[in-house]
Amino acid sequence: MKRADVWLIGLVVVVALALILPRWLSDHNDKGGENRVARVTVDGKLFKTVQLTKEEQIVEIRTERGYNILKVHDYGVEMYDADCPDKVCLEFGFIRHPKQTIVCLPHRVLVEIASAGGEDGVDAYVQ
Repeated sequence: MKRADVWLIGLVVVVALALILPRWLSDHNDKGGENRVARVTVDGKLFKTVQLTKEEQIVEIRTERGYNILKVHDYGVEMYDADCPDKVCLEFGFIRHPKQTIVCLPHRVLVEIASAGGEDGVDAYVQ
């Protein structure tokens, strides 16, 4: 190995840490999770608002199209089970940050994380 190779490897490691470390720190130091809710809508209408807690909760969504089961834990939510044919909604994983969503298109279910007060901040001003 030459000196330039060592410098290149070091540079790649530093850049990788600079990109990964802020996200890792924000996930582990997330104090705002206690004030968040998951808004569950079915067919565009609010079905239920669930407070995100550390303790485990199970939320069942049963409609004429089928069922979805949400699991709330560790100040986040995940789609635990569904009887839709493609099961894409199970692949969204665990969400906990505002504006993250889980969508089940066959059942027309949308789960979105929001702050408990309903105000997530201003995205943009249009004039």
